[in-house]
Amino acid sequence: RSSIKGARFVRFCDCFNIPLITFEDVPGFLPGTSQEYGGIIRHGAKLLYAYAEATVPKITVITRKAYGGAYDVMSSKHLRGDLNYAWPTAEVAVMGSKGAVSIIFRGKGSAEQEQEYMDKFGNPFPAAVRGYVDDIIEPSSTRKRICQDLDLLATKKASTPWKKHANMPL
Repeated sequence: RSSIKGARFVRFCDCFNIPLITFEDVPGFLPGTSQEYGGIIRHGAKLLYAYAEATVPKITVITRKAYGGAYDVMSSKHLRGDLNYAWPTAEVAVMGSKGAVSIIFRGKGSAEQEQEYMDKFGNPFPAAVRGYVDDIIEPSSTRKRICQDLDLLATKKASTPWKKHANMPL
């Protein structure tokens, strides 16, 4: 249900031209039949759609974990986020090390392999190299950077194709 509340908030901000500043710490969508029966895909799609459709300035700061589809939904570069930052302690990956190693090595991964995965992907630098993160900033400089970026994006004009209204997933 938090995805619905988040989507409603994002759409409210977009409606009144209030910039979106997202502090992200998402370990991903939890898999399981109970979540599927609860409509996690449907509800997550509403949040994804709200961020994708928003035309206000969107600034994201990844504070800790940003895994998988949940990372994409939270105003990532893939959804036309204007600026994305990560703290040095952030992790941007498809999934956590334990799950990834279990899949890669078909359930026979070791602690060494988990550590190797963490060394390679347990930091924001691979994401920055690929352009998913604009800069890696220290937590103490976050407020200053956000204020500068809000000044920079104050005159943002998004061009979207004309349409009567969009088709939100209900």
